[in-house]
Amino acid sequence: MKKWLPVITILSLILVSACSLEPPEWAKNKQEKGKTIKIGLSVSTLKNPFFVSLKNGVLTEAKKQGIEVIVVDAQDDSAKQTNDVEDLLQQGVDALLINPTDSAAISTAVQSANSLGIPVITLDRSAENGKVETLVASDNVKGGQMAADYIVKQLGKGAKVAELEGVPGASATRERGSGFHKTADKHLKVVAKQTANFDRTKGLNVMENLLQGNPEIQAVFAHNDEMALGAIEAIRSSGKDILVVGFDGNEDAIKAVKSGEMAATIAQQPKLIGKLAVQAAHDVLNDKKVDKTIPVPLKLETK
Repeated sequence: MKKWLPVITILSLILVSACSLEPPEWAKNKQEKGKTIKIGLSVSTLKNPFFVSLKNGVLTEAKKQGIEVIVVDAQDDSAKQTNDVEDLLQQGVDALLINPTDSAAISTAVQSANSLGIPVITLDRSAENGKVETLVASDNVKGGQMAADYIVKQLGKGAKVAELEGVPGASATRERGSGFHKTADKHLKVVAKQTANFDRTKGLNVMENLLQGNPEIQAVFAHNDEMALGAIEAIRSSGKDILVVGFDGNEDAIKAVKSGEMAATIAQQPKLIGKLAVQAAHDVLNDKKVDKTIPVPLKLETK
């Protein structure tokens, strides 16, 4: 029996060592009941009030559910966003909420998360490749069409319109433009369109140039409120009376609509987008099924 004691001791140590081997942090978080869930939120830019509201919606709902959130700001730089997401993965997040700067460029980061088994949820904009559990967003195509329909109703068929486009490569840019042209190509005359990258200052500068080259413009559709507000500044300086329609429904835009400076905005609900994204992440982490898209209602805001 004494001869077997060293062997038994060695086997016992091996078993103890094997039991003490720990899975990676992200896996432990999923396995350990009662452990605080940690999610990463990557936002395209926090210079835009719309995305600040979206972030606040995430944080408010996460606090209610006892979920920890790490927020990173891509600053409208798709390369930075990819690096940010990779950093979040290194920090051991259980799930990723991503508001892509560029729907194609973010695909690599989504696939990295997929390889680690980290669920990905996109907000407001989609990812072209990689597995995404759900997209929480407004119907951007419908919103673009609502804007065109409103312009036709206010100015009649054949009105001359300029279009300020969002960031090239963003799904929201494509979808809002697509919806707008469903009506505009039939009932309006789009005399000019140019990107202003969802930015207010660029909206101002682009609108100044468009007015110089197209003095006949009667209306403007901007893919977001920030560009619309920039366009209003340019229009005010020109002394012209031009109908402006934005998209998002941010606080400054609603004020501009009430004052009569902006005719309308297609209002989203960014806080609700953030809230629903957190709820979806919680469901996925608890092995509940979620729909491939979670729609958030739109509303036409006018004076």
